Amino acid sequence: MNDHPALSALPGPARRPLRIVSLGLAVLALAGAAFVLRRPLMMSAPTCMAGRWHGCYDTFNGVVLMTLVAVPPALLVVWVLARLRRSAGVAAPWRLSLAEAGMVHGTVPFLWLTMMPGAGAGVVPGRTSLVPLRDLATMGALGIAGNLLVFAALGFFAPMRFAPLASVPRVLALGAGCSVLVETAQYVLRLDRVSSVDDVLVNAAGAALAALASRRWWRGAAPSPSDLSRPVPAPAG
Repeated sequence: MNDHPALSALPGPARRPLRIVSLGLAVLALAGAAFVLRRPLMMSAPTCMAGRWHGCYDTFNGVVLMTLVAVPPALLVVWVLARLRRSAGVAAPWRLSLAEAGMVHGTVPFLWLTMMPGAGAGVVPGRTSLVPLRDLATMGALGIAGNLLVFAALGFFAPMRFAPLASVPRVLALGAGCSVLVETAQYVLRLDRVSSVDDVLVNAAGAALAALASRRWWRGAAPSPSDLSRPVPAPAG
C-alpha cells in the first residue's frame, strides 16, 4: 500500500525534500519547547546526568528532560528500522517506523508520570471520583492539557501503523480503554492518586484529537497485515 496519495504521485527525489522539511520542523518544535522549558529542566540536569533516581526519574522536570535527551536515539531507531524494512521490500517503511517509535517515545513518559506514587503510596487507600465532569473544574488548564497529552502520541501514530485503528471512534475507544487500565492500576496499587472518570474522558479526547490531526497521513493509507510482508514492485525498465 502506498503512502499518502498526494505524496505517492511525486517521484522519489521530489518526496525526499518534503521528508527533510517535515523532520526539520519537528526538530525546530522540540528545540523551541526545550528553550521555553530550559530553566526548570536544567534544575534536574545535574541529578539526571549523575544517574540518580531520586530527583530525576521521580520528578516531572527530570522525566521531561530525559524524554528530550532520548529524541536523537529514537530518531536513530526510526532510521534503522526504515532501512531494514526498505531492504526487505516492505511498503511504506518510513511511515511504519516513525509510527512505531512515535507511539513508544510519546506515550511511555506520560504513563511514567501518571504512575508516579504520591507521598502516601501504600498507606492511603485507593480513591475514586466517578461523577463525570466534576473534576474538570479543579484540573485547571495545565491539568487538562497534560491529560490531553497522555495518549496523544498513541492516537496520532496508531492509525498510521495499524489498519484496524484507522478510525477516530476506534482511536477514541482505544484511548478510553488504555486510560481505564491506568486509572485501575492507580487504584489497585494504592499510589495515593485519585482514579477519576474525568481523567478517562480527557485522555480519550486527547487521543481522538491527535488522530484527527494525523488523519491526512492515515486515511485510506494505513497498512494491512499483508502489506507488511508484500514486496515493493521493482520499477519497470
